[in-house]
Amino acid sequence: MKAPIFFLFLSSFFSHIHSQTNPSDSCNSPLTLQTPVPFQTASLHCVPILFGSHNFILRYAQESTNVWNFLLSAPNTNAYIGIGFSPNGNMVGSSAVVGWVGSGGTSNLQKYYLGGQSPNLVTIEPSNQGLLVDNSSMVVQSNRVHIVFQLRSDSPSTRLIYAVGPAGRLPVGPRFQLAQHDDMISTVLNYATGQFQSHINPESSLRRSHGLLAMLGWAILMPIGAMVARYMRKWDPIWFYSHAIIQSLGFTLGLIGIICGLVLENRLSVTVNKHKGIGITILIFGCLQVIAVLARPDKTSKVRKYWNWYHFGVGRALIFLAAVNVFYGIHLGNGGSGWNAGFAVILTVFFLVSLVLELRRIFRK
Repeated sequence: MKAPIFFLFLSSFFSHIHSQTNPSDSCNSPLTLQTPVPFQTASLHCVPILFGSHNFILRYAQESTNVWNFLLSAPNTNAYIGIGFSPNGNMVGSSAVVGWVGSGGTSNLQKYYLGGQSPNLVTIEPSNQGLLVDNSSMVVQSNRVHIVFQLRSDSPSTRLIYAVGPAGRLPVGPRFQLAQHDDMISTVLNYATGQFQSHINPESSLRRSHGLLAMLGWAILMPIGAMVARYMRKWDPIWFYSHAIIQSLGFTLGLIGIICGLVLENRLSVTVNKHKGIGITILIFGCLQVIAVLARPDKTSKVRKYWNWYHFGVGRALIFLAAVNVFYGIHLGNGGSGWNAGFAVILTVFFLVSLVLELRRIFRK
């Protein structure tokens, strides 16, 4: 009697695995909606869009010369989902159809113009502007959200953007302002074949370069150079040349990072006044340090003591502001906990090494 029970358990187990790996909503099975939609779904082209942990499915077909049918399906995760049509693959300048399920199971569907990355620049688009959308609706079924609409266009943009909002932060009327997306992907779709590929956004590499160069230059090399100057003076004049080389390299990389940030701000049309202001202050402090080195008085000069105070003070202020701005930049760029943890580990190592060297310096006196 035990064997049948065992095989029954195995059958139930593998059936559960099969249901998890082969969801009912897929391109391998026809879509059956309990709520009527304005077009037939059986003849739609089907494209699975997988990014991160998200399982989107886009179905589409050309209805007539200037009418296209679209149906976007995604898990209902208490977040908004959207599909954007972009002229160049960027979010900024795109028009998007966004839907979500509000409290009480109420469906909401809006059309937005993405004028910038700041939430206040993402506004509801008038029905007669941008995307010409007809017969739009939402169907919620089996914990899946289905956004249905028809697009009046001879040839829709091939550059499509998919986005998921942060869980639990749904738009609220009357403005229905969107919170910044939690995840997104930009793709290029061939409507004839149904093939798509991820679109490589040049701004993404520029953003990465800005962050890495600024972090390496201002927040990593500068503290290392300061530690060399404070704790390695017994190796004269090696400490001085090492300090000068490290700080010069840090200043150069940090300057390039700031330039990348200014170019990125211009391309994305974003407003990051606090981050930009702190960065410019850091750059000014760095320039003051360069000027101070060029105007460094002789060791026997009476003002050399005050010059040391100035040099040490400005340097410490620069390092502190750089650390703050790196964390703030990670927050603005949605870098996530991994980047925060990694940079925090670096700062912790710097602190512990400095503490050990400072204690050795004190007890040797």
